[in-house]
Amino acid sequence: MSEVVRGARARRRLALVDEIVEAADALVHAEGLAGLSMRDLGTRVGLHSSSLYQYFPSKLDIYDALFARWHRQLHAWMSSFDRDGDPEQVFRIGSARFTAFCMADPVRYQLLFQRTIPDFVPSEESMALPRPSFADMAAVLARLGVVDSADLDLWTAVQMGLADQQLANEPGGDRWTAQLDRAIDMFLAHVRLRRPSSHRKKL
Repeated sequence: MSEVVRGARARRRLALVDEIVEAADALVHAEGLAGLSMRDLGTRVGLHSSSLYQYFPSKLDIYDALFARWHRQLHAWMSSFDRDGDPEQVFRIGSARFTAFCMADPVRYQLLFQRTIPDFVPSEESMALPRPSFADMAAVLARLGVVDSADLDLWTAVQMGLADQQLANEPGGDRWTAQLDRAIDMFLAHVRLRRPSSHRKKL
């Protein structure tokens, strides 16, 4: 088989993989994450459900592809604002943008942050994708003097807690997400109190 033929086949395969993931994205948004059916997915892309396994060994692999797809969306969204200037304002803007991303798509949020699919564990390759976004947040907080891993864990717990409460109790509203700036105030005040006086000026 010539290199040209092999290359053409590889491109067709990649295009079909992309089409399957695109169709899976539409399907879970129509039916919910748990509503992903190989039969329905095959119908959407014009394949028998058994043929899908040539491209994805299991339904969990399709969830993994969605996990990767949506984390790429998050990284693109979080990379599209200016991180120069006052670090506290950058932190506030970045936190607001992250919250907006979460609120924009509850289905996407569930897969990325709530692990609602039994037995689904993201692959190592997919788990590597959130790291740049986390590193960007950590870099901004480092400019504020927040470098302890426990402090980073605390902030992610606070921010995700607001998102969870909002989506669980008032989807489409802002009762909890409107508290974001207050939560930032409390977090930074707490970190200041825990820092030696010689370092507080950094915050």
